[in-house]
Amino acid sequence: MKIRAQAMLFDNDGTLVSSLASVDRCWRQWAEEYGITAEDFARVELHGRPAVEIAADLLPAEIVPEAVARIETLEVEDVPNDGVQLLPGTREFLASLPADRWAVVTSATRRLAEARLDAVGILPKTLVSADDITRGKPDPEPYLLAARELGVDPADCVVFEDAPAGLAAGRAAGMTTVALTTTHQAHELAADLVIENLSALSALVTAAGVEISARP
Repeated sequence: MKIRAQAMLFDNDGTLVSSLASVDRCWRQWAEEYGITAEDFARVELHGRPAVEIAADLLPAEIVPEAVARIETLEVEDVPNDGVQLLPGTREFLASLPADRWAVVTSATRRLAEARLDAVGILPKTLVSADDITRGKPDPEPYLLAARELGVDPADCVVFEDAPAGLAAGRAAGMTTVALTTTHQAHELAADLVIENLSALSALVTAAGVEISARP
């Protein structure tokens, strides 16, 4: 299968990097600090959602801003504690793309996203974070904003995601979707193409755009 596009939009955690162990330990500490029961915590989906939405599901509105600031601090401080690892194929695939043809679109805050990306040596020219939007994934707003910043029609963009909410956002934006089975099983992911990780792909840059192919 070949996909032709003008721009590539990447989720971060679970797509370019993995910080699942860090996320788990930081959010569990956060839940303990705020007296959230294990039962209440277990019913909330963490992955692929902005922290403010998660906190709003669990806490009174008046303490949500303070709680969001606290989880951001916990996660940023955990980055040096082996809190983030580059996923297979990430560095090579990004290196094959022109810097102005791709963006990172994450549900993390800008401070946290930059800390994680910097830790593995990824420096995107364009980054859309939770601080830049009013509605997070599965709403298409984050991906539509990234397309605008790159100056590309949404129909000419490819979204790379590992989470159902992110893939739903990409579909709602009218973009082609590629799912990575790094955090969910293939049958849980609705996408135009499903791969294990970015090492399964190659990119050919031409005057007409970028042609993405699955490696044999």
